[in-house]
Amino acid sequence: MEKTLADELKVITRVPTERLSRLRALPLAEQSTLLQQFSAHVLQDILGKLKIAEIVDMLDHMDPRQAENILARIKDQKRRLKIIKKLKDDARDKIEYFLRFHPKATTSLINFNYILLPNTATIAQAAEAIEEHFEDIGKFPEILVHENGALVGEILMSTLVRERNSATLKRFVRPVQTITYQAEVAQVVDTLTLSHRKKVIVLDYDESVLGVIYADDAIALFGDLPAESLYDMSGMDDTSRPFDSVSKKFKSRYKWLVLNLVTAFMAGSMIFIFKDTIDKLVVLAMYIPIVAGMGGNAASQVFAVMLRGLTLGTISYKTAGPVIWREVQAGALNGLLIGSIVAVISVVWNDSALLGLVVGIAMVGVHMVAGLFGAFVPIFLKNLGLDPAAMSTMIITTATDVLGLLFLLGLASLILF
Repeated sequence: MEKTLADELKVITRVPTERLSRLRALPLAEQSTLLQQFSAHVLQDILGKLKIAEIVDMLDHMDPRQAENILARIKDQKRRLKIIKKLKDDARDKIEYFLRFHPKATTSLINFNYILLPNTATIAQAAEAIEEHFEDIGKFPEILVHENGALVGEILMSTLVRERNSATLKRFVRPVQTITYQAEVAQVVDTLTLSHRKKVIVLDYDESVLGVIYADDAIALFGDLPAESLYDMSGMDDTSRPFDSVSKKFKSRYKWLVLNLVTAFMAGSMIFIFKDTIDKLVVLAMYIPIVAGMGGNAASQVFAVMLRGLTLGTISYKTAGPVIWREVQAGALNGLLIGSIVAVISVVWNDSALLGLVVGIAMVGVHMVAGLFGAFVPIFLKNLGLDPAAMSTMIITTATDVLGLLFLLGLASLILF
């Protein structure tokens, strides 16, 4: 404990008339630290005068074992029960908010098997706390370390075994991966899936410890998603395996391929409708796969973002309006950039400013279509109770191909002839 905090402890202990005012003037983390240092008499006096909300905030900074020890000092049973209920409700609400990152995430994902010790504690004191925790819980805890109430890291169990009992924890603290429960969903997912640590510490808004998530549990939750998504987007049964028989491979794939053939003919019909235009200006044929390909690529980017949002529960049918509009606007900007590049190339290669104009406008149009359909289709299918991963790509690809060719060939018919 810092010298200044030790001085506060002495003053608060010796001057009863200044106890509450001096304690309340300190940062919450330091209040929590001091609460654990008071004698039984002083603690009784302070707990009797503090508001319930203040006690809850201080206990929130402690590990469950420490909080339980403080609660045991409160003689008024009704007051104690109110504090316990408030603590549980606050923790549950925060954990449920944090778990929004995955629809299958449950409160059991966050573990409370930890102790939080000051960095001034000795290894002998840490061993006593571990032994007490083990007797209560039956498991060895994670050993987290704080400095004046603020988490600074962890201590490995192996350190406790090999170092002197009189050594302080401060010398052996190592960093630990943390994330706040209020973090954006994308940050939560990235932290849980990309972190190479064995655990992630979830922090409250005031940076007190809310709980621990183990990497194995996170991997178990996310591990199958990439493979499942690949199966879904290709129309495959997720039971398909590389060494399946030929007949099983055929039966699991032909229906999807036939359906894709139908949509391919829809795109092909646009070429048939404008065949006279293509006959008059054969060079347009060169831009058909460019427009269709760029539209498909742009749509796949939007679809990936939307599918992730739907999977993680961050977007819904009711909140989709602004999202769809932003994707259309982003598509327009990307279309202007890509369209300008293609238009310049078209002018240089084909020596035709009007052709460059047609191709450029078509690029803007197909990118806006990609943004619209890439965002709307998966949300609409999800609202209908259908699997957006399995059905969206076919609809989106058809839309970008058909409308992209309509822009290119239709504009060419109007402007070039």
